[in-house]
Order: sequence, then C-alpha cells, then structure tokens
Amino acid sequence: MKLTIGCDHGGRKLKDAIVKHLREKDIEVVDIGTYTDDSVDFPSYAEEVANQVVSGQSELGILCCGTGIGMSIAANKVDGIRAAVVSDTFSARATREHNNSNILCLGERVIGEGLALLIVDTWLEATFAGDRHKRRLDKITELERK
Repeated sequence: MKLTIGCDHGGRKLKDAIVKHLREKDIEVVDIGTYTDDSVDFPSYAEEVANQVVSGQSELGILCCGTGIGMSIAANKVDGIRAAVVSDTFSARATREHNNSNILCLGERVIGEGLALLIVDTWLEATFAGDRHKRRLDKITELERK
C-alpha cells in the first residue's frame, strides 16, 4: 500500500508521529509536509494529497491540521475524494465500510497521538462493504458531476 500524508502547521507533530508509525508497519508513505511549525495555508496540502489519491499515485491519503475540518473541506472539493474528519475508532471503521473514504482527516488539537494512531490503524484495516453503500456512493458521484 502507498499512502500520501500532508499537514499544516497545526497538525505537523501528529503527522510526524503517523508517518513514523506507518513506516514501522512497512507502509509506503509519501510525506508532502509541512515540515516546520511556520504558518502555512492548509488548502495547498489538501489539494496535493487529494490529487495524488485521485490520480492513483497513492491508494489513500491522510491530512492533519488543528481540527481536521479545514483539511476535509478543502480535500472534498476535488472530484473523487471522500475525505472524512474522524475522532473515534467507530467512525474510522464506518467511514471506510460505508462511505469508502479515501482520505482520513485528523485534528492534532482534538485527539491525542495514541488515539490518532489507533484511528489510523482501524481506518486502514477496514474495507468498503459495497452492496447498498455502493448505490449511495454512486449518488454522491452524480452530485459531483452536476
């Protein structure tokens, strides 16, 4: 599996912990930054991760900022992206099984590192359930085309 991860200054520490965690699990990670605590504009990072996912350069993406909200709003502007802000393991599993989310958004100021790593693992282990959920995703795709 190949995964692209990005963050703004509000999510850099969490992003760094996730990158280390994933690499220890032998998951290929493309880290697009940011690499410092200097203020940056989160939409640029959301767009880059989203473009890598929709182009197939990466299978999935993770975005971190202060709350995860801004990143998810920006990433969801890219056709084909289903970015979800998650702060618990139940939602992490559900967003993959029911919504086939392809970008996970996490807030460094909302959840601690331990919970974040558990959420990441849960999200990566879950798979899309298909069936009735596919019909609903098809309707989302129709909305993108309008």
